[in-house]
Amino acid sequence: MLLSAEVGCTHQSNRNGLNQRENEFMQSKIKFGVRSLIHVAVVAGLLSMMPLSATFAAQASNEVAVQAQAQALQSWHENIKQVGPPAAGCWSVSYPNHIWKKETCGQVSGYRSSPPTLGKPGVMGGIASRAMTGKTANQAGAGNDYSALTANLTSSAVGSFPTVKGVKSESGNYGANKYTLQLNTNISDDVVQLGNTSPYCADNGYAACSTWQQFIYSTDNGGGNPQAFIQNWLFIGPNDTCPAGWGSFSQGYNGCYTNSDAVAVPNVLAANLAKVKLSGTASANGLDTVTFTYGTTAYAISQSDSTLEIASTWMQSEFNIVGDGSESAAANFNSGSSLTVKLSVNDGSTNAPTCVGPANGGTTGEYNNLNLGACAASGGATPSIQFTESN
Repeated sequence: MLLSAEVGCTHQSNRNGLNQRENEFMQSKIKFGVRSLIHVAVVAGLLSMMPLSATFAAQASNEVAVQAQAQALQSWHENIKQVGPPAAGCWSVSYPNHIWKKETCGQVSGYRSSPPTLGKPGVMGGIASRAMTGKTANQAGAGNDYSALTANLTSSAVGSFPTVKGVKSESGNYGANKYTLQLNTNISDDVVQLGNTSPYCADNGYAACSTWQQFIYSTDNGGGNPQAFIQNWLFIGPNDTCPAGWGSFSQGYNGCYTNSDAVAVPNVLAANLAKVKLSGTASANGLDTVTFTYGTTAYAISQSDSTLEIASTWMQSEFNIVGDGSESAAANFNSGSSLTVKLSVNDGSTNAPTCVGPANGGTTGEYNNLNLGACAASGGATPSIQFTESN
């Protein structure tokens, strides 16, 4: 009986051991299964993330490429502006080339701006800002605008629209997409009291005069053709006569104007303003040049600086989009439009220019239906002013 009990005990012990090993084996399998499931889940997760990471990488790569392209275009534009066309006349150049190609100049534009809204007593009759039909006080243009004032003579300026939002349409008196981009100098010895009387006066036999120059892109020069050109204005005494070949305009003062040759340019819809730049340069005893850039192609027209000798008096610049000349003074944007306006200026320094305005900050007689925001100035490699206008 004792032997049977011992055998029974031994058998029970062996069975218990077997059950323990089976339990351990099952637990091991369960742990292995769990580990396997975790491993599969991790691998699956990693695999599922791979396409997403590739998408992020592609997006990042694309953003870098876009930024690099923008920087390359900016450097190219700055280079062609500094070098400029080799002679007077009409020219074009496309990125990445730096050699200007001669173009046939178009017919001299019949365009005439609305005359300046501000003047110096005795020369221009002390003209004040004019009341424009349908224009509110805070809308840009007709004397109410921002300008960049430099401490030294300005040799060049570039206007652009870094941000364009909500713009779907623009119209003027003669239909859709009738506007000008204007980059305007100060009026020499004008109400800003810069004290820079133009040498043009004595050089051309005038006892007193004032000068004003506009670098212009027009979507319609009067004949349905978009052009870039320079308009020159001279304000003289009441008994003086305009230079030969110049047009005359009197409105409380004796004004004269003439246009440079004109270069044919694309007709750009207002919705695409972010793709354009308008620059002006002036060099004493050299050339004055307006350059209109759309995307990767630049178009330029140069005239002799002796036309107005503006390089000797240019210290303040105004840039904006306004109506298309005296017969269509307003540029009307659809409701909800917003433009960021940037005006970079070069006076040979890194100093920030001064924001002048908005009251009496501009000289153009045209305007738009956008309300001006605040103006900010910055210095550095590219001194500039920037502001937003919207409706």
